[in-house]
Amino acid sequence: MSASNGHQPRTAVGRDADAAWWLVDEDGVVLAGPFPSQLDAAVAGLTADGWFAEPGYGACRADGTLSRQFSPEDRSWLAHLSSLLDRLADDWDPLISDADPLTGLVCEITAAVAEAGLPLHDCAGRTADRALGGVCLTPSPERDGVVVSWTQHDRTSVGRVRGPETDAVVQQTMNAAVADVLSASGFLVEALGAVAVVRAADNPTTWE
Repeated sequence: MSASNGHQPRTAVGRDADAAWWLVDEDGVVLAGPFPSQLDAAVAGLTADGWFAEPGYGACRADGTLSRQFSPEDRSWLAHLSSLLDRLADDWDPLISDADPLTGLVCEITAAVAEAGLPLHDCAGRTADRALGGVCLTPSPERDGVVVSWTQHDRTSVGRVRGPETDAVVQQTMNAAVADVLSASGFLVEALGAVAVVRAADNPTTWE
């Protein structure tokens, strides 16, 4: 239940304040705040006595509802996602457009990979990080999907510093791990030899 249904905010709620973190109910009614961070708002929500409460960023309107805005964390996330998308291989250049369904799919996959804490491989060699490896995303329009594979650090994939057998085992393990991560994120994952084809998610990642 929300504050509008009889529950009182745990702290004084400001009105017409600058954008900040607040604790809000399912109807967007501000319950408490402002808080200095999303974490502080989330911790306050843990003591909400069973009624629904979640952190929300924006300005508190005069009627007590939240006018949602992009938070600093949102802007940082979008900038990070944009930098990852710059690492896509040149094969993507003619496909990246609002009209191509693979554009949305590769954005969703990139978001899911980043949310799992995995780096995206600089397949295009546009940064100084190409040797570091990461998840490689290759367009496959004929399969209506994206071929996903793991690229190891050049020390392993090129230098074979731990030997070819270790290289092969690590490659197999990481390919499977990335496929499992995307499957767990709701994408349709199909084995394609040693790699995987990933198609539209049942529950697309919210990356915007």
